[in-house]
Amino acid sequence: MLLDKNSIHETYYDVLNVKEDASYDEIRASYRSAVLSLHPDKLLKTSDASSSNQTTGDRFLKVQKAWEVLGDSSSRLFYDNELQSSRRDVSAVDVAEDLSLEDMMAEDDGEALELFYQCRCGDYFSIDSLELQKMGYSLLRGESRISILNNDSLPGSVILPCGSCSLKARLVINMDEH
Repeated sequence: MLLDKNSIHETYYDVLNVKEDASYDEIRASYRSAVLSLHPDKLLKTSDASSSNQTTGDRFLKVQKAWEVLGDSSSRLFYDNELQSSRRDVSAVDVAEDLSLEDMMAEDDGEALELFYQCRCGDYFSIDSLELQKMGYSLLRGESRISILNNDSLPGSVILPCGSCSLKARLVINMDEH
């Protein structure tokens, strides 16, 4: 899934929990804080490698990589240019059709609300409330309809790839519809 105004992929700025226009000092402070909380030497040692330790280790490595890129001015500049270029590419993606919330079918799996729409190949375009939440949208289900809330209330769109073929659909998120 790709978002027109932001990519759903976690950026190094997301990893360090800073804004893209953050100063070097802000990035450094966030990095230091993350490293102190995630460093393997700081964590309790357990006899078996639990999944939470593995997750923390993976997170630590992501923080390290983000700092390597954002902590150096020339690599940050290169990264920023690549990030902007990828966002331009996303907005230029050819889509098979535009969808609205009303076009999507919804299914509640207990953890998340999944929205899906059948592709002409027979598979589905889909996105769930957890993915939308990462993008800053809250998916709410009322008695008879689904609505989306967003803090900035700006319209946006999400590019949904088909699960099987190369077709893509654009879910247009109109904040006037909630």
